[in-house]
Parts: sequence; structure tokens; C-alpha cells
Amino acid sequence: MTRSISLIFLIGLSVSGQSFAQSFSSYQKFVPQHYSLKQAFSDSSSQKTEYPEPKMVLRRSLMIPGWGQVTNKQAWKVPIVYGLLGGLTYYSIYLHKNYNDYRAAYYNLNPDTPDDNRFGPTPGYISPNSNLSSLRETRNFYRNRRDLVYVFIGLSYALNAIDAYVFAHLRPFDVSDDLSMNARLKPGVLAVRNTEPVPALSLSINF
Repeated sequence: MTRSISLIFLIGLSVSGQSFAQSFSSYQKFVPQHYSLKQAFSDSSSQKTEYPEPKMVLRRSLMIPGWGQVTNKQAWKVPIVYGLLGGLTYYSIYLHKNYNDYRAAYYNLNPDTPDDNRFGPTPGYISPNSNLSSLRETRNFYRNRRDLVYVFIGLSYALNAIDAYVFAHLRPFDVSDDLSMNARLKPGVLAVRNTEPVPALSLSINF
């Protein structure tokens, strides 16, 4: 009886060993010979979304305004950037022209200066009988306003680069709807020692 049981046990082991060998050989057909865990992790990491380097985005924005926004896939900001820079530049040209006109008129109509049209002829829209004090104030106004607009142009150019650089840093952060904060205010009861329960309000915040 014992021999028959051991014989059956040995036959079962041989059959199971053969089936395991067959399944293992069939499994090897679908697995590469040089496959490793390092390769598996590298393959999975390569499928992740790659974001642009913030320093590269900053350099692009400094070279060409709006290029950093395009790199960050925010092309809708490009018209805003060029609209702001273009409007300020056009306004500065207008102020500079008026400054030159009033500077020439003040120089030419001033009896204390040589009559040599150093800054060009007096524009026709400025009366030769204009007050010198008024001409000087108007000239200074256009000059100061022009210089202020130059400062705004520089700030707008820098803001274009800063916006692209900051967004390139914040872009990998998760901003999905699951990160919303829910606050609930509901009535409750506050247990006080040696006294009756006191009505209260409880505030719960879920992140």
C-alpha cells in the first residue's frame, strides 16, 4: 500500500514538473532575454510627460518676447505681450517726436540761444509768438513722460520673461479638481464637565 502511494506521488511530481517546464518555456517566448527591472523602470519613466527646463524658457523669453509662453503652451499670452510692448513703444515714439518739436521751438525762439536751428526748424503747428516758459514746460513734460514710458517698456519686457519662468516652475504641479478644499459648518454639542451639554458649531475642512 505504501509503495503504491509513493509511486502515485512520484508520477504526480513528474507530470507537474513537465507541465511547469512547458509553461515556463512558453513564458520565455514572450519575455526578452536581456529584460531587467532597470529597463522596466526606465521604460515607464520615459512615458511620463516631460516639461521644459525653466532656465531654457527664461532664455527664450529674453531673446524673443513670447517665445517662452509658446514653449509653456500658453500661446494665448503672446498677443498680450506684443500688444503691451507695441503700444508702449508706439506711445514712446509719439512722445519723443513731440519732445523734439518743442525742444527745437524753445531753442529757436529763445533770444539767448544762437540762431542756427541746432535741433531743426520750428514746427508749423507751434506759434512763433508762444511763451518761452510754456514751451519749456511742455518740452520737459514730453521728455519726462517719454523716459517714464521707457521704464515701463523695460518692466514689460522683464515681466514677460518672469511670467514664462515662473509658469515653467509651476507647470509640473498637480492642480486637478481633487485638490479642492471643502469646508462644512454644522451644529453640534459641546460637552462641558459637570454641566449640561452646550450647543455649538463645528467647522470641518477636507483637503
